[in-house]
Amino acid sequence: MKVIFMGTPDFAAADLRALHEDGQEILAVVTQPDRPKGRKHTLTESPVKQTATALGVPVLQPERASAPDFIETVRQMAPDIIVVSAFGQILKQELLDIPHYGCVNVHASLLPKYRGASPIQWAVCNGEEYSGVTTMQMDAGIDTGDILLQEKVKLRADETGGSLFDRLAEVGADLLIRTIHGLQEGTIQPVPQDGAQATTVRMISKTDGKIDWTLPAEVIERHIRGFDPWPSAFTYRGEKLLKIWKARALESTGAENACGCVTEVDGNTFSIACGEGILKVLEVQPEGKRRMDTAAYLRGYPVTAGEVLGEKG
Repeated sequence: MKVIFMGTPDFAAADLRALHEDGQEILAVVTQPDRPKGRKHTLTESPVKQTATALGVPVLQPERASAPDFIETVRQMAPDIIVVSAFGQILKQELLDIPHYGCVNVHASLLPKYRGASPIQWAVCNGEEYSGVTTMQMDAGIDTGDILLQEKVKLRADETGGSLFDRLAEVGADLLIRTIHGLQEGTIQPVPQDGAQATTVRMISKTDGKIDWTLPAEVIERHIRGFDPWPSAFTYRGEKLLKIWKARALESTGAENACGCVTEVDGNTFSIACGEGILKVLEVQPEGKRRMDTAAYLRGYPVTAGEVLGEKG
């Protein structure tokens, strides 16, 4: 099958590799333009572009996939199908209508739940029992097209946004290949989404990582895992930012304490009062330093019961 692939991050790169390994004829890879990254603002290629270059596949990087000249370029290529995976731009119906098999999207949720930009992180943050991947026949809406295939994945007790990302990328690549074969063989029956069951999640920003100590400890613990590796969960200890990478939620014992107050320091860990329960801190990262277990942190940065974490200053 003649394929145009559209994607940008690592999650999409797994789908591109699967298409190549399956022997599909990849006419071109479309990805976002190179962007400045890091403190030095170094111009950086997307993971999909890097993968396409390694595979020897032509790369297109339009600023706007809705531009008439880009749509005409796609039309001239005459693809049988366009595969879209975390591309990062909305596609016009004019583009969706070009391929014989339409445009198929690989989405990291069990649609119609978690339409939108950050389904993986929010599945962990919200304590979902299951996540998964959906292949969908794209329409003009955002994640509203008919469902082609789905596969569920059970979240682990210690699941992080990063670990679920890796697992779903592997599942999605396999599901994509099964979807393409099913479309070719005519064995897939598209199923309309139930809009009444739909939920939408917004894009995550760096500020989402700031810990709100008035929330229950179990919610904060899920946020710590969901925002690992990005944007990472953080609080302030005086003027300094302190990232918290691992923690365990416990029920409150003894006297009530203000939210964000250190309730106990035992030499290896310290505990913080939350809106409900307490959070035992297991792994942290001081500002400008590496990640470390809490015992190592306490040796260099002593913590005392009664101090309050939260606002800067």
